[in-house]
Amino acid sequence: MHAFMKAFQALFDRLDRMNGTNAKVTALAEHFRSTPAADGAWALQLLLGKRRRRLITGRRLRDILRDRGGLPEWLIADCHGQVGDSAETISLLWPAVKDRIQGQATDLPSINPEQPLHWWMETLLPAIGALKDDEQADAVIHLWHAVPDELHFIVNKLLTGGFRVGVSTGLISRALATAFELEDTLVVQRLMGGFTPSAAAFLALSRPEAPEEQQSSGVPYPFFLASPLEPERLVETPASDWRVEWKWDGIRGQLIHRGTGVYLWSRGEELVNDSFPELVDVAAALPQGTVLDGEVICWREGDETPLGFDQLQRRLGRKTVGSTLKRECPMRFVAYDLLERSNTDIRQRPLHERQHQLDDVLNHVDHGEAWRLHRSPSWVLQSWGELDQQRNNAREVRAEGLMLKNIDSPYLSGRKRGHWWKHKLEPMTLDAVLLYAQAGSGRRANLFTDYTFGLWSDAAEPQLVSFAKAYSGLNDEEILELDRWIRRNTLQRFGPARSVKAELVFEIGFEGIHPSKRHKSGIAVRFPRILRWRRDKPADEADRIQTALSLIRDQPEASL
Repeated sequence: MHAFMKAFQALFDRLDRMNGTNAKVTALAEHFRSTPAADGAWALQLLLGKRRRRLITGRRLRDILRDRGGLPEWLIADCHGQVGDSAETISLLWPAVKDRIQGQATDLPSINPEQPLHWWMETLLPAIGALKDDEQADAVIHLWHAVPDELHFIVNKLLTGGFRVGVSTGLISRALATAFELEDTLVVQRLMGGFTPSAAAFLALSRPEAPEEQQSSGVPYPFFLASPLEPERLVETPASDWRVEWKWDGIRGQLIHRGTGVYLWSRGEELVNDSFPELVDVAAALPQGTVLDGEVICWREGDETPLGFDQLQRRLGRKTVGSTLKRECPMRFVAYDLLERSNTDIRQRPLHERQHQLDDVLNHVDHGEAWRLHRSPSWVLQSWGELDQQRNNAREVRAEGLMLKNIDSPYLSGRKRGHWWKHKLEPMTLDAVLLYAQAGSGRRANLFTDYTFGLWSDAAEPQLVSFAKAYSGLNDEEILELDRWIRRNTLQRFGPARSVKAELVFEIGFEGIHPSKRHKSGIAVRFPRILRWRRDKPADEADRIQTALSLIRDQPEASL
């Protein structure tokens, strides 16, 4: 095996066995330093775990193994259910069947395990993915025969586009900074906006910092994130040291106007100009060299409060936005920070100064729809005793809670405790009955961990109607107990799912609720999770759909 392909395999094995963060950083830094740029670029892309185009689906690979290896469908399905991953399933079953599967001649480039990583990613694997039917099956079998058994898992993961190692972007940026003696924040900035693997891109990533390089591109700054409130740390400081803002329920973004154009980036590092063209248009009126941090929210001109998140969802992922959708879901960028002004990075200046400059910028926007650029209100508490009272008002303005920001805080990157805190509302809750359960995957493949819950209808003879799925909220002991109960109380089987006796009640928490024509219950909830097992409550005392509808009506400007 080529040294650099072997090195990547060895790196994967090392990371899989490691628990310590510092050890992972060291291993990654050593790999990046010693790897040629073309291979380093692909190693970085794979380690980042960004979604890639699938060359072949996992289902297709399993079918090839089944058909060519003469394996029964139930065996493939059972093994896949146990491990939860197609690539691993195939790598485990292949040694048992490879001697009875003959490889066929193909027109592919000669499969040489000595070839480097970038050749696999740019030449061989795309060529296999482009084939059809029997030709593709022949090529896959030929590939499996050509590579050592220990390489099977990685090769199959690369084919299916689902390569994950379990290292965070922050850890990778630390490793790159260590390898090439760069500032961690500089590496994070360079990775913002995505990374396209090539030798040139890797060399650019690892070069020394050039003056004003950030301001010459449309790339956003790394986002500064708040931590969940730690009241004991907060109350040690005077209330006057903190600015309070609404925590808006929108899409976090940076709105950029530089010499290269206007860019709207989401926190997920997606360029979303196409979804919100009216914001891009009005941002062109900002002075060049301006970067705003804020929230993208659906908000009508003149309204005191925004529309619900369900309306914003109608705009997400759109490549074109028609006039009707623009009218029904008008967009606003609610700005709460200024990161760059006149091509100067001002993130290290104190918050109160940045916000003063933000006000000045927004007050001088010369555009007919300048209302779309809105300064998020902020205020100072007179005492900490006001905090919870203010938070409880958040739902009236369609906010998720409060943000608390130290008036002298710089704008950092990532989640740095002590400068910014988030104080979210307590979740909405409903008591619901367990209706269906489905086994999980991976290490929990043998346990029922995915649940569907129902509420009572308001008919003369009430029936349970499913309204939400939940996958979290129980500890390991409760999961085991519930799993045993499900197996003893199954009514019907629907493939991997089971219906159960309608006896158990759980308190379900969620962040938002709105009407939905796509759901049988007529409602949809946001981020549902189990809060507790209501052992004290019989099923007939669970909540009704009418109770859920009342939660919608209690929200500002709710419409059913």
